[in-house]
Amino acid sequence: MNSRKTKKRVTMMDVAKAAGCSQATVSVVLNGITDIKISPDLRMRVQNAARSLGYGMGSPIRRANLEELRGSCIGFIVDQLATTPEAVNAIDGARQASWENDVTILVAQTQGRAEHERKAVARLLQAGAQGIVYMSIFTRRVSLDPTFDDLPVPLVLLNCYTSDDRFPAVVPDEATGGRMATVSLIRKGHRRIGTIVGESFMEAAQDRLAGYRQALMEAGIPYDDHLVAEGNWTPTSGFEATQRLLSLEEPPTAIFCQNDKMAMGCFNAIVETGLRIPADLSVVGYDDDELSRHLRPQLTTLELPHRAMGAWAIEQLARKSASSARRIHKIGCTLIERASSDRPAVRRR
Repeated sequence: MNSRKTKKRVTMMDVAKAAGCSQATVSVVLNGITDIKISPDLRMRVQNAARSLGYGMGSPIRRANLEELRGSCIGFIVDQLATTPEAVNAIDGARQASWENDVTILVAQTQGRAEHERKAVARLLQAGAQGIVYMSIFTRRVSLDPTFDDLPVPLVLLNCYTSDDRFPAVVPDEATGGRMATVSLIRKGHRRIGTIVGESFMEAAQDRLAGYRQALMEAGIPYDDHLVAEGNWTPTSGFEATQRLLSLEEPPTAIFCQNDKMAMGCFNAIVETGLRIPADLSVVGYDDDELSRHLRPQLTTLELPHRAMGAWAIEQLARKSASSARRIHKIGCTLIERASSDRPAVRRR
């Protein structure tokens, strides 16, 4: 049976490993920072490693479009920067898409306050911004302040959208992501798959659960409410939800956690019960949080496409086309197979 491997995005960590240095050194070199002393040999080694691995080349950007923005700046308005890495990843994707074209990105954090957004818009325009990216840290529908209706420059929405779709918008394809996570377990032979969901009012939780249900339906596996445990994105909720799933008369052989933090709690509950991962129970997470690489075994998970979303937003600004389609553009997540998922124990020799 043919299996198509998903191409893995090259990260700064990959470049650091290839160059034999720290990730911080890679960041300094690739961002063109010259006031930190790094030997010419090490700079060359990092640049060669990045080039050979194709770092930054996965962006769906046509460089010719960005020529129009050369020498200008772009405003990036986000409600939160510090709570999760998604905003930073999106900004990094935008930076990668524009770093060779002399385009500067100016970032403003507003905490979702309309008065801060108005001030940010005014100051970004005063600074000469030729376009603005507006990002929400959580995927959701937004009601924009009227100041965004009469902007003299293009506006693109990232990780959010408006009810009338009047601006280009990009969001993760969460339903497909939830389906991919579940299918990865079904293909290993699992038929009794539990899931730990995030807070139900959030669109990401709703869509990931919809994807889980779709995968079950496509495989002819009946949906079972008892295998759906509620969490709230925290490790503690993942721990408690896993305890509930393991206490079932017929517990699952695999658990799909809707984020990596709940998966960490899931790991702890499994180990406390005396079971082994993945020998007795497989676990799949979501987000590709940094912690997923530090769990033992390392966590199979899905990477959110925020870097690609940031790059897409820059492409839309470069087009400067007011007549372009306003449909919400969805970018797929990437499944990253690690050691936490395997065949069900009952199928092992």
